[in-house]
Amino acid sequence: MKNQFKWVGFGLLAVLVILQFFQTDKTNKDTDPNLELLSLVPASAEVADLLERACQDCHSHKTKYPWYSYIAPVSFWIKHHVDDGKKHFNMSEFGTYPAKKAAHKLEEGFEVIENGEMPMNSYTWMHPEAKLTEAEKKVLINWFKESYAAAEEKIERSEETK
Repeated sequence: MKNQFKWVGFGLLAVLVILQFFQTDKTNKDTDPNLELLSLVPASAEVADLLERACQDCHSHKTKYPWYSYIAPVSFWIKHHVDDGKKHFNMSEFGTYPAKKAAHKLEEGFEVIENGEMPMNSYTWMHPEAKLTEAEKKVLINWFKESYAAAEEKIERSEETK
């Protein structure tokens, strides 16, 4: 019985070693600064700092991959989270969104913070600097709400002129 555990252990170790040869792509895309969220939506330095600290790694093409993101299978999990985050909301491509989608993304911004869904606990656990205080959450929520209201107003004005 003891021998079986030994071989299972060696087998698992071999699989982990082999997995290290399959690295995920950690290349950040080049971005057009004119399409970035903060180029298009006015924000204070405080808001910009909060977005950079708590959102940018998973929701932009400015992801900073930590050392442990190079170790499989953790690397696969992190890559999935980053890709999923960018799929839902990409601050680097905000300017490519149609007006209604952009407004909706701003609306989702305050909703996910209010509901405690973002930043994710699995992220803040390893990135304590991304953990937002209640006051910081309020600043971001207010900014997203104001930006959403401005975007909606702009859509209404453009629809009236049609």
